[in-house]
Amino acid sequence: MTDSEQTAAMQQLEALIAAAAAEESLLEASAEHRDAVFRTVALLDDGALRVAEQRQGAWQVNAWVKQAILFYFRLAPMEVMELGPFEFHDKIPLKRDLARRGVRVVPPGTVRYGAFVERGAVIMPGYVNIGARVGAQTMVDTWATVGSCAQIGRDVHLSGGVGIGGVLEPPGARPVIVEDEAFIGSRCIVVEGVHVGRGAVLGANVTLTASTPIIDVTGAEEVIYKGEVPPRSVVIPGMRPKAFGAGTYDTPCALIIGQRKASTDRKTSLNEVLREFALAV
Repeated sequence: MTDSEQTAAMQQLEALIAAAAAEESLLEASAEHRDAVFRTVALLDDGALRVAEQRQGAWQVNAWVKQAILFYFRLAPMEVMELGPFEFHDKIPLKRDLARRGVRVVPPGTVRYGAFVERGAVIMPGYVNIGARVGAQTMVDTWATVGSCAQIGRDVHLSGGVGIGGVLEPPGARPVIVEDEAFIGSRCIVVEGVHVGRGAVLGANVTLTASTPIIDVTGAEEVIYKGEVPPRSVVIPGMRPKAFGAGTYDTPCALIIGQRKASTDRKTSLNEVLREFALAV
């Protein structure tokens, strides 16, 4: 199929999903619209489509793809799935052909159908949900979770117990994005469409929501970000006072305490930054 044919096919799928979103009775009345939902999720599973992608230097959400995932939950039947001694009862099967895809999944790690994991990634006993994308050479460590539609870049390390939140609704909402070469420390929580820039390092227990103040304290005056961690930032948990009717209390924030230094050897650079800033990971 040529590029122009592929573009036309994608546009047709988008139009069918958009029509079903405008008139949901089409999902029951039209096999063509139901098939569009299943074809969209199959393309997600193969990596030919993604929920969000960079276009002209900015992240853009493909809202129609997220809408197709929501429709898939409605259309897919509940099934009993047996894998050795384990029994599951769910709508979404597990991802298949892992060896052919060059993906390592350590029992009882789980990758759901409709997620895409690039060759060379390792999923320890963690979880990758439908619509998510995990880049090459990325490690999803033990009990780390990658929520619906989250976009995890290449050469990322999600340490043990990390919680990357899912963002399915509304369809136009940005998912959590963790760019290439980032390091997310143990028990970090990143939710509500937060964007972690390339090469950033989050120390253990950092919690980031859309409203969490992310405060750069490296200069003479603080600089506050929300929903965005600048590239190569080194971030630790923090607290700051906030006045309420009953008094002043410390509330959570995150502190940018430095920048990861450029290095031709990413692993050496990461080890150096962990030592330099005495980060717990």
